[in-house]
Amino acid sequence: MSQIGNEIAKRDNGPEGLVRQYREDFTLVLPSHVKGETWVRLALGALRRDRNLMQVANRNPDSLMNALLECARLGHEPATESFYLVPFGNEVQGIEGYRGVVERIYRAGAVKVVKAEVVRQNDVFDYDPDMERPVHKVDWFAERGDVIGAYAYGIFQDGATSRVVVIDRPYIDKVRKESKGSDKPSSPWVKWFDQMVLKTVARRLEPWVPTSTEWRKEQMRAAQEVAAERTDTVQQPPVYREPAPNDDLNDDEGPIEGELVD
Repeated sequence: MSQIGNEIAKRDNGPEGLVRQYREDFTLVLPSHVKGETWVRLALGALRRDRNLMQVANRNPDSLMNALLECARLGHEPATESFYLVPFGNEVQGIEGYRGVVERIYRAGAVKVVKAEVVRQNDVFDYDPDMERPVHKVDWFAERGDVIGAYAYGIFQDGATSRVVVIDRPYIDKVRKESKGSDKPSSPWVKWFDQMVLKTVARRLEPWVPTSTEWRKEQMRAAQEVAAERTDTVQQPPVYREPAPNDDLNDDEGPIEGELVD
């Protein structure tokens, strides 16, 4: 077999071939706003750009497939700031980024603004449960100090504020410690610490705001079912009842069974 033939065989039997083989499965999982063919091309491009990722995917293709399926389920594009494909040891890890969490909140359509900020030692921060929103003042041109916490909230389309979520540094450190390989140089906790803190607080916000387009689709489906039921009720033909021998059809004694009555 020629060198070109060998390269094609490797491609078809390796991670790229696996992604192509299961493209229909990815398409079934993807939300309706994501085009399956484009998504598959992005996944293939990520493998070709990152030699380390390709090597790990060759050794452990199951980990790549699991990461890509999770990426598809969440409706993100692979190997972007919304969803990272990180080669770690002998497996590919799929990690949703802060942007990905926020995108899923916006997609639902119920929230018009997501506010998430890191709080540092020299910032002015004030919040208690009786306040609608926190007060956070930052001197952007001074030394802000170490990260001491973060907060997040959503503003709904009608202007109302969601639950305000506040996390402190001990909680951040706890989440980081529970993250596999968080002390490794390749870990997002090392490379993008602030982004991981924002992701952590955004994830805490999720229970208090709708996320993903599937929520909107469910609302539309429910509304369509209600409308259909009303239409069926209005258009239902009257039920004819044979009069009893003593019935006088000219008497106005009330509605005949099957009549449509306002």
